[in-house]
Amino acid sequence: MHALTLLSFLFFTGLVALITWRLTRRDDHASTSGYFLAGRSLTFPLIAGSLLMTNLSTEQMVGLNGAAFSDGLSVMAWEVVAVIALVALALFFLPRFLRSGIATLPQLLAIRFDSGTQLIANVIFLIAYAVILLPIILYSGAMGLQGMLDLSGLTGIESSTLLLWLTVWVVGIIGSIYALFGGLRTVAVSDTLNGVGLLIGGFVIVYFGLQAVSGDGGILEGWNILKASDPDKLNSLGGSDQQVPFSTLFTGVFLINLFYWTTNQQIIQRTFAAENLAEGQKGVLLTGFFKLLGPLYLVLPGIIAYHLYADQGVRADEAYGHLVFHVLPPYLTGFFAAVMVGAILSSFNSALNSTTTIFSLGIYKGVLKKDATDEEVVKSGKVFGWIMAIATMTIAPLLAGQESLFGYLQRMNAIYFIPILAVVIVGLLTKRVPPMAAKVALVGGCLMIAAGYFVPPFDRLPLVMHEFHFVAGVFVLLVALMLVIGKLRPRETDWVHEDSGAVDLTPWRGAVPASLVLVVLVIIIYAAFAGG
Repeated sequence: MHALTLLSFLFFTGLVALITWRLTRRDDHASTSGYFLAGRSLTFPLIAGSLLMTNLSTEQMVGLNGAAFSDGLSVMAWEVVAVIALVALALFFLPRFLRSGIATLPQLLAIRFDSGTQLIANVIFLIAYAVILLPIILYSGAMGLQGMLDLSGLTGIESSTLLLWLTVWVVGIIGSIYALFGGLRTVAVSDTLNGVGLLIGGFVIVYFGLQAVSGDGGILEGWNILKASDPDKLNSLGGSDQQVPFSTLFTGVFLINLFYWTTNQQIIQRTFAAENLAEGQKGVLLTGFFKLLGPLYLVLPGIIAYHLYADQGVRADEAYGHLVFHVLPPYLTGFFAAVMVGAILSSFNSALNSTTTIFSLGIYKGVLKKDATDEEVVKSGKVFGWIMAIATMTIAPLLAGQESLFGYLQRMNAIYFIPILAVVIVGLLTKRVPPMAAKVALVGGCLMIAAGYFVPPFDRLPLVMHEFHFVAGVFVLLVALMLVIGKLRPRETDWVHEDSGAVDLTPWRGAVPASLVLVVLVIIIYAAFAGG
């Protein structure tokens, strides 16, 4: 069994690498536009595939299914509410980003406010990616792989600590090679290929999982058994004792989704690389459609695992790997583990590519060496990328022992998500709010949320009012603070958002109708499962 699993794993991993190399070997990897923005050449299938895959990683597959194992269908909020955020990206944010001709989000803050605001945002992103995002991707990936491939049996290594370190370093080095030698288009192509594999694999697991529930009586029979035996697990409206109470959908959950899909450098960098606005909008809205299917492969397997293994003492974050290992045939386990490695690499190399872009364009060329040539800028990105990769591979194994990976990730992310979102929205919607307001909100917002999580007596607040209501309260406070500063100390002149001429800004004619359809589908999905 191990040999078959390993062979199918190596075959699929090698196939993705070969196809990616064939498709991108003649790309421009020397100029900053070619390396960081794929020469502004991405069309809608590549944008959608890359958006979906950068988002879909093991912290999603393992973490969200683990959350569903505990809380049931209500955790689908992280998938379904994302659709509303993607509609906002397509109709409001993307036209403004492409008008600016930017490669990083902090560059937008330089255009709207000043270079000091850009520098603060650059530093916040770099610290957050180094300490929070990149280590969690590698750690959750290593844990998922160990469960699926039975790595201790394959390698003969008994020590779980040694195995964790080895897995993290192997995956980290492969991901770094993809990201640092290939640039954004290489990342986007490998993302799309792995995306197809992950979607197919995700649905195959649901198929075999429902078969296991029904004892090979068919998937419809399996679904009916689930509905009859665990009706409370199939309620879309979360209770007050769950991770995502229904009321938080309109506060913190919505705002965290909005930041993630509209102002998170790691995600939106591929939309900056769109050939034109119409292609960008099509790619974003196609991603929205795929997110509606998310509960099927990111939440339902967790509920199936609960039905099958809840009485066996399986922990929530082990549930998904356990299900995959037990219900998939050996030849498919290897294929799916390869796709999971693709998902880990995809999220890791996308975040690493975004990190090097922010450092090279924002700090190296923006602060350290303003007259740097294209070649020097790309080289600085690669050197910094390797430093970041080594730091991340060292931090990742130290995360062992976190209770809920997905919960930990969302909490830590809110520290910087909320202030940056507040500054971007106020910046785009007002003309006279000055740079000082943005700087106060960026630094003050991060400190406020961190104090609410870690500093007594402020850490009582998130407990009293639910942490998602707490972060939404901080958001409202930051927006109000910026508007007050704008009234008391306004800019001398109105800010004018000029067109950089980087791409054609003609919108896609189907953007508004497609957006309306997506919003209606979100409401239908929630209504269909309200009350179980």
